[in-house]
Amino acid sequence: MKTIAVHTLGCKVNQYDTEAMLESFERAGYRAVPMGEAADVYLINTCTVTGTGDQKSEKLIRRCARLHPNCAIVVAGCLAQRAAQRLLEMDNVRLVVGVQRRGQVVELLEKALAEDTRIDAVSSLKNADFEALCVSRHEGKTRATMKIQEGCDRWCAYCIIPAVRGPVRSMPLEDVRREAARLAEAGYREIVVTGIHLASYGRGTQDTLLDAIRAVHDAPGVARVRLGSLEPMTVTEDFARALSEMPGVMRQFHLSMQSGSAGVLERMRRRYTPEEYFHACGILRSFMPDCAITTDVIAGFPGETEAEFAETLAFVEKVGFARIHAFPYSRRAGTVADRMPDQVDEGVKHMRTNQLISLGNKLEERFVKGLIGSVQSVLFETEAGEGLAEGYTDQYVRVRAQAQPGSIHAVRITGAEGALALGERMD
Repeated sequence: MKTIAVHTLGCKVNQYDTEAMLESFERAGYRAVPMGEAADVYLINTCTVTGTGDQKSEKLIRRCARLHPNCAIVVAGCLAQRAAQRLLEMDNVRLVVGVQRRGQVVELLEKALAEDTRIDAVSSLKNADFEALCVSRHEGKTRATMKIQEGCDRWCAYCIIPAVRGPVRSMPLEDVRREAARLAEAGYREIVVTGIHLASYGRGTQDTLLDAIRAVHDAPGVARVRLGSLEPMTVTEDFARALSEMPGVMRQFHLSMQSGSAGVLERMRRRYTPEEYFHACGILRSFMPDCAITTDVIAGFPGETEAEFAETLAFVEKVGFARIHAFPYSRRAGTVADRMPDQVDEGVKHMRTNQLISLGNKLEERFVKGLIGSVQSVLFETEAGEGLAEGYTDQYVRVRAQAQPGSIHAVRITGAEGALALGERMD
């Protein structure tokens, strides 16, 4: 029996796509083995959001070829879409597949092997349709990721994703309903609804993101629905009110921010101001006072001054995020920001990133401590020894208490160890 090992770089959408491709190989008779072991085929699903993603992807390809000279390497994902010819020239790479035709990955690889050739299967995304991929198993057997949207047309100044993921396209609403019901029937308690630019779901149709969320929420057997990243301008009173009326929608909202400085946001070509972002947070909290708001922040965007960075720090504190993901700006050839003057020194970028991480840790610990004394619904996912298990609240706070993985319990939060909440079951 042939063996395959897989590795994913990047986002949850990439993780979903990798799992779908792996299942295609398994249906064709391949046996999955850990990435560190010898395998006949290595599938590397790449990320190109940052230069670091490119470097990690290519380093892993070279390592697989060096350690396993008889293997065949399949390269998929965003870097593959962007640099197919360069990747095909690397040792042992037999197939480059990009962000389409992933459902044909086994057929394409076996054709390349049979003909002793290399195949560039990267196709134009100009008129691409939504590619339906099927995933039947997910992390921890309790939470399933469901990709309902692909592509982006925002063209933010720093971002290469519209070029490598293509135009906006969406899973048909009826397929959303069917997939949610299938996952619930398979035993998954929580469904994470995600996409490259989730707010664009339904573009060009009569369906909206709210329709898709409701379809998942109302599918028989679905207990919890968690949303992927949202744009702040998506958050209207009608939108927040509708979410608040769906008890299964988790009260954690990842609102894309990137900077708290009006000047930086404008140069980034983001389509909101700090005041509009703060207003969106206020709307969510007015309808769901216990919600957690999380975000991403880029440090050291071109031209970012000390004063603008100070504005971002102050704004992060003002919003009172439950968690932030901070990372340094990374130049991407082909973007507007790559051609901007006043590129920030690498050392300064990393220093600012560390300041944001430190502030984010403080805010996260503050948020977790604020839950002490409250009763939270927790979906337990993993064993923690001595009859304990760990899982997550609606707000995506990790909790440890007496429970079994796969169960949902009401838990009183009794203490905190950093970002980990401690609790006791109430049922």
